[in-house]
Amino acid sequence: MSTNQNDMAADKAALAGIRVIDMSRVFAAPIGAQILGDLGADVIKIERPGVGDDGRGYGFSWVPGKDGIETRHSSFFTVSNRNKRSITLNHSRPEGQAILKELVKTADVLIENYKVGDLARFGLDYESLKAINPRLIYCSVTGFGQTGPMAARPGYDGLFQATGGMMAVTGIPEGQPGAGPLKTGPSLVDFVTGHNTALAILGALQYRHRTGEGQFIDIALLDSSVAMVSHIMQDYLISGQAPPRLGNGGNGGGPADLMHCADGIVYLTAGTDEHYRRLTVLMERPELFTDPRFDSNLKRGKTNRAELMDLINAWSSGFTVARMQAMLDGVGIPAARYNELAQVWEDEQVKHRNLRATTPHAHAESGSVDLIASPLAQMSASPATIRMAPPMLGEHTAEVLAEIGIDEARLCLLYTSPSPRDRG
Repeated sequence: MSTNQNDMAADKAALAGIRVIDMSRVFAAPIGAQILGDLGADVIKIERPGVGDDGRGYGFSWVPGKDGIETRHSSFFTVSNRNKRSITLNHSRPEGQAILKELVKTADVLIENYKVGDLARFGLDYESLKAINPRLIYCSVTGFGQTGPMAARPGYDGLFQATGGMMAVTGIPEGQPGAGPLKTGPSLVDFVTGHNTALAILGALQYRHRTGEGQFIDIALLDSSVAMVSHIMQDYLISGQAPPRLGNGGNGGGPADLMHCADGIVYLTAGTDEHYRRLTVLMERPELFTDPRFDSNLKRGKTNRAELMDLINAWSSGFTVARMQAMLDGVGIPAARYNELAQVWEDEQVKHRNLRATTPHAHAESGSVDLIASPLAQMSASPATIRMAPPMLGEHTAEVLAEIGIDEARLCLLYTSPSPRDRG
């Protein structure tokens, strides 16, 4: 994006003028900070000298660097750190603490995901920083929350998929090969927690707008993981009965599952009585609509789901994906083709929505990096934008600190190597 385009994007940005100090690492909290950056906030990422965000080393692929430069832009880091400026700062040392407090004076939000109470050792907890900046919104993201018997435990995404109920309702149905709990492919608890982080901060900013008061926000992956089970957990709270794992089956209405066609797969959701009636007509099996095996949503989606899907798949196997999609679209039954990852980017609607965002990257071998566009990019007046590729470690240290009047002599102190304790 050109400078002029950047200026235009800044003029329209919903969070223009908001400064965020991002002291978070790995995935959940960085996602939250990134969302604020996408909406126009100035996000300053604080990283340890020589080490940086642990997420720089996560994942299985890294952005190739120009002229042999190691970018340390892993897939985890790249997907969660665009629209940020990186500075290196050793917050365990007095000079680092002093500089960080100077930054806090200029900030609206601070996000951190250190262990409960860890930053208090350095005078960087909420109460200490509130004394410096009473309007500060301070958001702590942890695995289990700030209080309770497990508050001190570290936690990662898979732990919360296991303990929060998601795995209990995800996986192959009992009685089938491979039956049992299953973790989702993406780190969904992390991802949703990041969005909850941004949402809570946006709410706090609006509260501050009305009252002038900052506040402390306690965000926990555990809380997000339980909430994510959503209507399935609510079903349990109402009925007291745990629903079975349904594999690829829908859990709100049926039939909803994979339809196997002659050359591929379509996912079908005929979750209302009317959708199911239209499907039986399309199949030339109208008697199935009143068949006592399938005459209720519960029977179609749960009790006799497998039997009904066998009948549907016997029919669908005689058609190509394109033909099946056209037939279902023609009668208004929700359906979509199954895509492998490469096919996602060839999908005509994905292309239309510009979900692949090629972004200039000065240090990448190709001169750019492909990113996933923000789902908030279609706001009519203040769309989320990608203005900067993820930063190199410490790329903006001099720039940011010059903005708060840090001289060259004090700046040199920031480049000293961290002690072994700092690396722990």
